[in-house]
Amino acid sequence: MKNQLSRLALSSLLAAGLTLSSAAAFAQQDNAAPGAQPPANSQGQWGHKHLDPDQQVAHMAKRYSLTSDQQAQIKPILANQHQQMQALRQDTTLSREDKMAKFKSIREDSSSKIQAVLNDTQKQKFVADQQRRQERMQEHNAAPTGGPTA
Repeated sequence: MKNQLSRLALSSLLAAGLTLSSAAAFAQQDNAAPGAQPPANSQGQWGHKHLDPDQQVAHMAKRYSLTSDQQAQIKPILANQHQQMQALRQDTTLSREDKMAKFKSIREDSSSKIQAVLNDTQKQKFVADQQRRQERMQEHNAAPTGGPTA
């Protein structure tokens, strides 16, 4: 009996500690300075990684076997995209739908500019990757029905 009470007390203390530590983490996150930028390669609002342009070019160089000339042409495209995305994330005047539409427009513009730099083989792989990414986004954004099935 004494052993059970000890286990119960220990479990209660552990649960309270976990609750307090997670509450402190949320409070710290909520108290972050407004407008503070997340570090490069950090998790974004919806768990997406935000790679800086150098990291993106390095990833693309491996993935598509880019030449140094291609890397030099693609980096400013990605830097411009990154700058536009950051500004859009900080814009509090737009609705979520408007932001999402602008994000999509920025990505499509950058994608077409990048495709112009790639050779045919690289372009095929790039387009296939973009389509897979789009499919994953659509699956992720698909709203659950929530109602009873007929």
